[in-house]
Amino acid sequence: MAASATPTRRRGVRTWAALAAFLAVTYCVAALGALASADAGEVYGSLERPDWAPPAWLFGPVWSVLYTAIAVAAWLVWRHPDRSRAGTALVWWSAQLLLNLAWTPLFFGARQYGLALLDISLLLAALTITLVLFRRLSRAAALLLTPYLLWVAFATALNAAIWHLNT
Repeated sequence: MAASATPTRRRGVRTWAALAAFLAVTYCVAALGALASADAGEVYGSLERPDWAPPAWLFGPVWSVLYTAIAVAAWLVWRHPDRSRAGTALVWWSAQLLLNLAWTPLFFGARQYGLALLDISLLLAALTITLVLFRRLSRAAALLLTPYLLWVAFATALNAAIWHLNT
């Protein structure tokens, strides 16, 4: 009986290590975004913004929660027994995360609001595909990504408005 407990324990350790890895990857994206936007508060404050634009202080807390949800959603899909379908879904998850990573340097670093709008529009599309694929494998994963999708849709509209008001 002790021999059969060891593989289970290994699977348990592997599962928790995978969650830690997904959290690490997503928080690396967050950290790189923070580095690229060291003066984001100043840049955001200097822009013409629509009346419905949120205050600068709101972005940090929202993204902290969203990045955790993004990582946990990927982990739930990674645990799915259909490795092929999970792998495809995680490729899309990776693509949307790379587009997420590119947005901050484009918007805050380079101040290329039009290119940032293109990037976030592609992010929104990739995220929508990711959510659909995740939903086929894990309802909980799709539910975790839903606030992220809504936030990115809102951010896309905000990016478009800022680009319009500042060109």
